[in-house]
Amino acid sequence: MNCDIKEAPDHSLVVLSGEIDLSTSPQARKAILDCLAGRKPVLVDLSGVTYIDSSGIASLVEGYQNARTEGLKFCLVDVSEAALSVLELARLNKVFPIFASASDCMENAP
Repeated sequence: MNCDIKEAPDHSLVVLSGEIDLSTSPQARKAILDCLAGRKPVLVDLSGVTYIDSSGIASLVEGYQNARTEGLKFCLVDVSEAALSVLELARLNKVFPIFASASDCMENAP
């Protein structure tokens, strides 16, 4: 898994790619939680994710829950088919705000 963080004035973008599994999900979790500590909206780009298991999903859920607790925006953007199929299977596509792009998220997310 690769993890790249892009800081913008009004949000943090966590770009995840590759396989997010038990061995790599702690890195994804840390990146998401570290960005949330910056008290800005966090967007997670999953366009390059080829595989995600339950531990990776748990990292996203924890980030989403922490963001809600802190009153911060948290969105998934440009979600790959591989990641979307897992989110749909768990019905989490109904829970997470999912947008086609970062700009769509920033303009439309609550």
